[in-house]
Amino acid sequence: MSTQVQSPMLELLETAALPSQAAQVSPAAASAQVFLAVTSIPVGNNPVGLAIAPSSDLYVANSGSANVSAINTTTDTVIGGPIGVGGTPVWLTVAPNGNAYVPNSGSNTVSVINTATNTVVGAPIAVGNQPAVVAAVPGGRVYVTNFAANTVTVIDTTTNMVVGAQPVGVAVAPNGNAYVTNRGSNTVTVINTATNTVIGAPIPVGAQPNFVAIAPNGNAYVANIGSNTVTVINTISNTVVGAPIAVGNQPWGIAVGADGIAYTANRAANNVTVINTATNTVVGAPVPVGAGPIAVTVAPNNKVYVSNINGNNVSVIQFDPTLTSVVPNQGPIAGGTVVTITGTNLTGASVTFGGIPATGVSVNATGTQITATTPPGAAAGPVTVTVTTPGGSASLVNGFTYLLPVHATTLVATPALSKLFPPHVYFPFLTATLTDQVTGLPVPGQTILFKIGSNLVGIATTDAQGVARFNETLILTLILANGGYDAEFAGGSTGSANLSPSSDHAGVIEP
Repeated sequence: MSTQVQSPMLELLETAALPSQAAQVSPAAASAQVFLAVTSIPVGNNPVGLAIAPSSDLYVANSGSANVSAINTTTDTVIGGPIGVGGTPVWLTVAPNGNAYVPNSGSNTVSVINTATNTVVGAPIAVGNQPAVVAAVPGGRVYVTNFAANTVTVIDTTTNMVVGAQPVGVAVAPNGNAYVTNRGSNTVTVINTATNTVIGAPIPVGAQPNFVAIAPNGNAYVANIGSNTVTVINTISNTVVGAPIAVGNQPWGIAVGADGIAYTANRAANNVTVINTATNTVVGAPVPVGAGPIAVTVAPNNKVYVSNINGNNVSVIQFDPTLTSVVPNQGPIAGGTVVTITGTNLTGASVTFGGIPATGVSVNATGTQITATTPPGAAAGPVTVTVTTPGGSASLVNGFTYLLPVHATTLVATPALSKLFPPHVYFPFLTATLTDQVTGLPVPGQTILFKIGSNLVGIATTDAQGVARFNETLILTLILANGGYDAEFAGGSTGSANLSPSSDHAGVIEP
């Protein structure tokens, strides 16, 4: 099948004039929920494509400066100098082998970058006219859509395939089929990547379909520049699902995160629309970004990166953190407990326990888990755990409990002093002394029980010297009959430590 390329005015990085769009406001409903981009990162001229490497580094194709910038998505800083490629690099991808494949629209080639060393591998690979988008497909192959040639090039087999007028975006579904957007014919072509053959007739979508992304539910989401909508395709039946989703003006790029949230880069509106793919509804108000957002991608840590072709920068969107648990959820008041905090959107986090900063804070690559060491607590008891990121804050009320240390105690009861025949008390008090084994100090203000056998005969409180006294005069006969008495401490607290129980038995002696 051959096709006629449309007017040369319709360039890869431009859209056809659509008068009805000039004053159009997207009908997408906006709730009170507001999201904001947290920062922007300067890169080369006219950045376009974005791709994430296995290292979680972000690669940005700068179409106006013929190079690629690498960004550390943990620190949101540029790594080294730009990597030179061919003319007008556009929508690149990173293959499973870790190499980045960069389509050079101005030189009809694809450059390969080793993302481990950030160096170009070999000579550029010649492909069709105006290569636009690269996508990795099963079997270690790479598909390249050639915008001006109406073909798809398979780099590993050098097989060209006519798929429709002006193919642009391409994405591969879980079933291995590739979905190619044909901007000039308002359709999506489906390719069996096992046989490199077209499946069925092209699927009609909105006006000027540009990019396509696959959601975790397997559906394909197509951004339609000319109709300000997203079309959803069931990749099992290859049919359109429901009505188009209204988004911002001129949605060029689209991406879906691992959590099923989709994002469209609305080039004419300078914002990003957020879509819940579980319900196919817009979430909140559009997120303002830089000038001319043209591509969008989601990093493993769930931060969203948007290339702004007219702003020469990349906007970073980070959403509010969420918290699920703190494990362990208790520890000594002295601090030093290593805890794991689980949640989402935790990249760049700081942590406080009861308002006191934690130490040793580190976040995993996906932004779902924090490791931190608790600071000393102000007081024993539960405290609120708060996590703050560039995107916002979240708290777990009573998320961690500070515990007092446990100190062992010693209780020493003095023998009863009496004359046995006839019975006579030489000293009228039974005494028991309580000592903190950790500090070696007497413990005042604690309750001591005096017992004869199983019978409670008296209660006393320790004084400043840790001594509890009880008058034995009226119970002398019971003491003699039992051969002594017992003193018991059931445990308690000093405010700085919990005290463990202790006891002692004292006999009868005659002076």
